[in-house]
Amino acid sequence: MALKIGIDVGGTFTDFLVAEDGREPRIHKILSTPVDPSIAVIDGLGEIAASQQPAETLEDFAGRIDTIVHGTTVTTNATLTGNGARTGLVTTAGLRDALEMRRGIREEQYNNRYTNVEPLVPRYLRAGVEGRLDREGRELEPLSLDDVKRAVELFKAEGCEAVAICFMNAFANPEHEAKAAELVRREMADAYLTVSTDLLPSIRFYERVSTTVLNSYVGPKLNAYIASLTVSLQRTGFGGVLLIMQSNGGVMSPEIARKNAALTLLSGPAAGPGAGLGYAGAHGQSRCITVDMGGTSFDAALVVDGPVMVNEGEIARHRIALPMLGIHTIGSGGGSVGWIDEGGLLRMGPESAGADPGPACYGKGGKKPACTDANVVLGYLSPEFFAGGKMALDTEAARAAIAEHVAEPLGMSIEDAAAGMYRVICNNMAQGVREITIKRGFDPREFPMVVAGGAGAAHACQIAGELEIPFLIVPREASIFCAAGMLMCDLKHDFVRTFVSRLEQLEWDQLIALIDEMTAAARSDLETEGIAEERRRFFVKLDCRYHKQYHEVSFEVPRAAIDGHDSAAIAALFHAEHNRLYGYSLEDEEDVPVEIINVRVQGVGLTDKPERAGQDYVGPDAKAAQKGERKVYVPERQAFETVPVYDGEALKFGNRIEGPAMIEEVTTSIFVSAAFDMVCDRFGSFAIYLKGREELVAAALQEDEQ
Repeated sequence: MALKIGIDVGGTFTDFLVAEDGREPRIHKILSTPVDPSIAVIDGLGEIAASQQPAETLEDFAGRIDTIVHGTTVTTNATLTGNGARTGLVTTAGLRDALEMRRGIREEQYNNRYTNVEPLVPRYLRAGVEGRLDREGRELEPLSLDDVKRAVELFKAEGCEAVAICFMNAFANPEHEAKAAELVRREMADAYLTVSTDLLPSIRFYERVSTTVLNSYVGPKLNAYIASLTVSLQRTGFGGVLLIMQSNGGVMSPEIARKNAALTLLSGPAAGPGAGLGYAGAHGQSRCITVDMGGTSFDAALVVDGPVMVNEGEIARHRIALPMLGIHTIGSGGGSVGWIDEGGLLRMGPESAGADPGPACYGKGGKKPACTDANVVLGYLSPEFFAGGKMALDTEAARAAIAEHVAEPLGMSIEDAAAGMYRVICNNMAQGVREITIKRGFDPREFPMVVAGGAGAAHACQIAGELEIPFLIVPREASIFCAAGMLMCDLKHDFVRTFVSRLEQLEWDQLIALIDEMTAAARSDLETEGIAEERRRFFVKLDCRYHKQYHEVSFEVPRAAIDGHDSAAIAALFHAEHNRLYGYSLEDEEDVPVEIINVRVQGVGLTDKPERAGQDYVGPDAKAAQKGERKVYVPERQAFETVPVYDGEALKFGNRIEGPAMIEEVTTSIFVSAAFDMVCDRFGSFAIYLKGREELVAAALQEDEQ
């Protein structure tokens, strides 16, 4: 039987999901080892092997593993902490300050004291060299290799581990960058080198130089980590396939990851939307909203026949222009602290109590009231069963913190203050969902919401009620959501080239030749990774805009429309997408032409997904899983009520629960509010639906109820 393991290395825990055909997936967590994350990976595999029935040695277990899909925060943490490699930049003379000047747009427009982020390359390591191309790629001034050599000597003297090369207008002609790269490789053979036209051959200089620098800045860290991980896995006897999660929601081989390290900057959370689609698919849904609430942050993403992508974004305020999932993150988590602002209003976050000392209820000395403290007071968390009973919570400490910092300043009871904290943080998270739905032209009411993270399920019904979402899914693997998603991902490789042309003046042969060139590169990568021809898929996107607009719209175009020179069909797709995003189009304005800016090709290699064994249908009666009762706050009635508490592990396929009720698992607590009911689906996930809307779960139940 195929054995696949998803591994998500986080800052605190390393999560494992073990999937074996025909068996229920198994969850395992181990503390991360920040000094060398591969240590926790190997230790975790050893613990999983020892827990097998019967127990196995690490070597025997590792020898049976077919595939490991690995998400890592190595590059993310290097950027966030400023702990990347010492990097030198070779760029066009007169432009070395572009990295610091950026686009000249103040991030906080009305804050005159707001300063730019510190560049990843200090000014004295940004070397301008003579040589210039025009926007068509024609040489205006030859490249000065003497200038490049002087830059290399400076980098060597300063101990640079990495070099980035990015010249003005190189996207139109890579010749100058290729010559400079050849010299750098010869003189600094051990340095990590990124050439902009290899990584991102597209228009807009600042975005290109920032992305190129980021790749070099994090490259040596990722290179060393993957080398260490690969050697460690080989020593265990692992002979299967190792795949690395990338920011676009796909996976790639370690060799490609090492050359394009910036592709892993969102490696961890990028698996979430893919996981959401897998769980929603069990209910016949091809799209969903995924939300993941952890201790510090709340991530929201949209899946519409595949995760919604963006072509640029930021990490630690540094611009990156590579395709990535459109994940929106806000500072709302279980540790988010409640406070009163100058206007006397209650706020939640973004400050977090963290893990040490943590919320007041942890009993580690924390004095500030956190979301977790409010959940304890409201009854959503059991003080005796937190983390499966491994950690007792101090209810009185939680009440004291809320009283001092929230209840007394606002002149209300502790219970009302806790309820207010709960409502505010749920409202914050609902606003986060609006950012990835309504602001992108989608109605959240039309999507099921897949809920993940240890804290997410206690707030999910309130978020759904705020957004009028009638259907939620809480996976049994919610606490290791991203590790689960990694096993559901395909290999993906993105290519982009700038190609500026109005549709009515399009040179079709040039466009088709460019698409064929990028498709061949994608095919080569997939062939290197062992993907058979029949499992390869290729998709074309165009970035277009109305003439004289600044921003463009990216949309998929059928290859048949391009091969058929069908400019009318392409224009219609652009108008429709522009109208969906912005509420208008200029389709009837004949004097406003449509202009292509970039051409994109994505190569996809379909992978085998783990087969999950569905449970046998046992019927709606869930009484056997009820383990007690307790008082919890019911938001719809603004009052405490005694509600049944169920053991999540004991709930089986077909079991139904009427809200309000609590469902407890070792790693999460689920609150089914008064407006919702719940049914356990065939894979053990908790499908929560608005009362009276049983048709929402019919697709997953009808075969077994007949």
